[in-house]
Amino acid sequence: MNRDESLALLHEYTKTDSLRKHALAVEAAMRAYARKLGGDEETWGIAGLLHDFDYEQNQTVPDHPTKGSEILASRGYPEDFRRAIMSHVPQMNVPRDTPMAKALFACDELSGFIVACALVRPGRLTDLTASSVKKKLKDKAFARTVSREDIQSGIDELQVNPDEHIQFIIDALEPISAELGF
Repeated sequence: MNRDESLALLHEYTKTDSLRKHALAVEAAMRAYARKLGGDEETWGIAGLLHDFDYEQNQTVPDHPTKGSEILASRGYPEDFRRAIMSHVPQMNVPRDTPMAKALFACDELSGFIVACALVRPGRLTDLTASSVKKKLKDKAFARTVSREDIQSGIDELQVNPDEHIQFIIDALEPISAELGF
């Protein structure tokens, strides 16, 4: 399991630029959390990179993420890794019982939401703050497909301060601003 092969797998199954950028954003957030929580940065990052790689072909649960997990198994990705990815979809009812699984769930929706917030700001990520993200979270019409409930559940499960978690992800995304199209 290495990043180059995993990135190739992402590109094999994911053709849209927006979903590829989402994968990169979640990867960056996961790498930052691995450093913070003492996880393996490569493994956690690859989990973020591949968590939705099958989504374009399998947009309904349980096909996503089950079919993706089957592909990962056939390529030698370990069971605990695939279980963490399965757990990021609440409807799968796979317990998020590892720090990596909790972090993936806590980073997924929020990373996408932060990118959406940055897209409507002149300074993109450079002037984005936790308070401005929290304000946008209250606006149900903004990025309405993002589950606010999942964002809150992720914060609760990871047991982090909401403001610190939001700022942590903003800070994790800044170094890859160019890759995200900013």
